[in-house]
Amino acid sequence: VQLQASGGGLVQPGGSLRLSCVVSGSRWRIDSMGWYRQAPGKERELVATITLDSRTRYADSVKGRFTISRDNAKDTVYLQMNSLKPEDTAVYYCNANNRFNSDWGQGTLVTVSS
Repeated sequence: VQLQASGGGLVQPGGSLRLSCVVSGSRWRIDSMGWYRQAPGKERELVATITLDSRTRYADSVKGRFTISRDNAKDTVYLQMNSLKPEDTAVYYCNANNRFNSDWGQGTLVTVSS
């Protein structure tokens, strides 16, 4: 299973970015998907998750600013990030789970700075 994340970059505080992650090579249906992030010197933390039937969960720090969505036909998960803050700077990793495995993408760097 391969997960290809894209959409990271440098953005000013208050700006927006949209991350995408395409899952390929899974023999099994993709159930939950999600985004996690790891800032320098910190542990990886959950950002948002979404189930197959689109139930969502968010970290308190991103509620109201980030929106996770998915396209089941394309095995793709998105993360729309608005009102970005410097503390959102991190490497963002996508995650996909089927009945047997939990797989991770390579990460995409998001830098929020003026």
